Amino acid sequence: MNAIIHRLRSLTLAKQFFLAGGMVTLGAVLLVSVLVTHVVTQAVTKNAAATTALYVDSIIAPILPDLSSTEQLDGSIERALDETLAHGALGRRLVSFRLWRKDGRIIYSNDKGLQGLQVLPNADRKEAFEGELVANYESADDDEGMMERVAGGPFLEIYNPVLQPWSGEVVAVAEFYENAAEVKKSLTRVLLLTWLTIICVLAFFFLALSLIVVRGSSTIETQRLALRDRIQELDQLLRENTGLGERVRRASRQTAALNEQFLRKVGADIHDGPLQSIAYAAMCVDSPSIRYGNSQDVDRSNNVDAIKESLEDALNELRLICKGLVLPEIESLPIDRVLSHVVSTYRARTGSDVMLSTQASPIPITPSARICAYRFVQEALNNGWIHADGRGQFVRQSFVDRTLIIVVGDSGPGFDPDCVERGRMGLLGMRERLESIGGHLEVAPCSNGTVLTMRLPICDAEAV
Repeated sequence: MNAIIHRLRSLTLAKQFFLAGGMVTLGAVLLVSVLVTHVVTQAVTKNAAATTALYVDSIIAPILPDLSSTEQLDGSIERALDETLAHGALGRRLVSFRLWRKDGRIIYSNDKGLQGLQVLPNADRKEAFEGELVANYESADDDEGMMERVAGGPFLEIYNPVLQPWSGEVVAVAEFYENAAEVKKSLTRVLLLTWLTIICVLAFFFLALSLIVVRGSSTIETQRLALRDRIQELDQLLRENTGLGERVRRASRQTAALNEQFLRKVGADIHDGPLQSIAYAAMCVDSPSIRYGNSQDVDRSNNVDAIKESLEDALNELRLICKGLVLPEIESLPIDRVLSHVVSTYRARTGSDVMLSTQASPIPITPSARICAYRFVQEALNNGWIHADGRGQFVRQSFVDRTLIIVVGDSGPGFDPDCVERGRMGLLGMRERLESIGGHLEVAPCSNGTVLTMRLPICDAEAV
């Protein structure tokens, strides 16, 4: 049962309506047809019986004596009745005829075997003795209906009250059976027409409602599918947003750690470079030749030269450190100009040759993306200078499907990225910087060099 209910619920609304509406419509057709058949049959039977009763009464009544005081019809009246009922229109229409008294006695019948028989009155005869015309459309099945059973059917069974002319009292009941073949044809024709009318009307309403339901079901199904697709899209976006949120949180944590590492690196560079030169100059200042010597002392002159050289070295190293920390004015430059700037700066500082290939941007790029690209190329070239002596370095920039792609490589000895990422901050910093703005880093080391690739999707909503 549960399987059937589940099966029905899985159907579309239109199919459910067709199934339920079809059953209801069929039941309505059957119920209305039965009721209308009964009503029409009763009406046709009543009208036909009334017509026949009026005709019979108009012919038979003048022959009958005063039945209120007559116990038995005399021979002349019986012969007159036999003659009337056996010939003419009545002979063709009537199968049998009986005349009942109130005491249940048959005082006349065209079946002489029934004449004089006394039978308790049935419901139809009782109703007729109360003055009502009773008619039934049926085959004769009562005990005294031998002639009807022999003649077959169908018949109109009619109980017609016989009234006393001057008092209107019912003094007898005429029971007769009329051959109803013509009535049957008429009734069948009327019933068929009625059934067809009922079926056509209900079918029209059912089809009209079906069209409305089908249209509504189609709209609902379309909206359901669209809603399902929308839910799937939202679910996918939610998963992506969750992943991006996790990446942003991870990038934030890593950025904090990288900032600390970077500050330590800057401190170490200052400590190991400029501070050492400044400390050496300070030591020279404290030397006896500086403190106590005269201006002509050779050692004093040499120490002054050493102090000057150390301070100049410290200044140069500080300038280099500051130059690496401070970005040039790249916020208004296109991406190809940004890359040309960082490569030219690298060439001037190292004297190393770098092959550069750029492509103009088809869409605007955000300042954060330009800064990220600048730092990526700067760090990648510096790593190539440190670990590969600047051999075979190249920079290639392109756009594919609204994605900025920058490839930096060299022909050095290569390295194991897993080991480097655990121990140093260069690659890890690049990766976290890219992931924080929606990009990602690819590292492809090999035996004859290293290739770093950054991929950064560019969104119109964020581009300026």
